[in-house]
Amino acid sequence: MRRAALVATALLLLAACTDDPAAPTAGAPTASSVDTDLMDCPQFTVTSEPVEDGLPPLAFPCLAGDSTLFLGGPVGQPLVLNLWASWCGPCREELPVFEQLSDEAVDQLSDEAVDQLLVVGLVERDTAASSLAYAAELDLSFPSAIDDTGEFLTEVGLNALPVTYFVRADGTVAHQQLVPITSYDDLLALVDEHLDVTLS
Repeated sequence: MRRAALVATALLLLAACTDDPAAPTAGAPTASSVDTDLMDCPQFTVTSEPVEDGLPPLAFPCLAGDSTLFLGGPVGQPLVLNLWASWCGPCREELPVFEQLSDEAVDQLSDEAVDQLLVVGLVERDTAASSLAYAAELDLSFPSAIDDTGEFLTEVGLNALPVTYFVRADGTVAHQQLVPITSYDDLLALVDEHLDVTLS
């Protein structure tokens, strides 16, 4: 019985990354020395009162450009918010899937049958330099903001990555995914199920 419990615990630890990133190494790239294709963050409506059952009302600087990502209010269109970090192993497996979703959503914006879908990242407990280098390595282009202190994770009571939020246009959270999404078909199914957005 005890052995089974230990095995179960080990599997849980392997499935997600905790908030204990490795210390930056000497000679790590600076933010200004990294060239990426990251887009600027979308500008959501800032409201005096946060949306009930929405994301925490927090603001974070965007990794690209000079904008700020404001959370907690209406987002205007369905949103997939993925939390990631360069120190998170499972994030490496799922980030290309979110990049594919973002590319597909942009490609289909002209199709009136498809609601506009936003894919945004939020880097947790990481440095800008490490995050940008990671984004460049994985050829990411969807916008990401950075929460270097982990304020968002603390606010929602979580301690591991990756995490994905599916948010309705009115700002309410439709679904919180606490396990990695490494299949594009699985991600499409979640978007369809929770946001009622169908992409081919």
